[in-house]
Amino acid sequence: MATIVLVDPQIPQNTGTIARLCAATGTPLVLVGTLGFSLSDKYLKRAGLDYWDEVQWRHEPDTAHFFDDIASTASMWFFSSRATMAYTDVAYPPNSYMIFGSETDGLPAWIKDRFMDRLVTIPMVNKRVRSLNLANAVSVGLYEVIRQQGLALAEGAAV
Repeated sequence: MATIVLVDPQIPQNTGTIARLCAATGTPLVLVGTLGFSLSDKYLKRAGLDYWDEVQWRHEPDTAHFFDDIASTASMWFFSSRATMAYTDVAYPPNSYMIFGSETDGLPAWIKDRFMDRLVTIPMVNKRVRSLNLANAVSVGLYEVIRQQGLALAEGAAV
């Protein structure tokens, strides 16, 4: 369906919440670059402790190398509050990578410059709000992919 990529995530509770979402939907999670926390951090575990063994996840420490490896073969979509194309205007092919920047800085400028034709945003009515919470943005984006691809979660699953 899709892979969630977090570039330089800083807040363990967000990453734990996203990991729980990935476990619930069977979505792989890739943590790329420098992490602002330890993977054994108590807050990270508290947010998704019971689910880490249910998540297909990995850490790729070299951001440039990661994107060089997948750039020619993957459908990648970069979420940014500064993009002009709405995330709902994209037809997400199977196995798309949905890429999100850090909570404090967003995506690095070099990534936005290199992949500017693949930047998407989640529109917000109130322009005084800088951005959505990272975990909320990932949820919105992932469920759009699920909606488009007609993938049903297991019957009776609680959301």
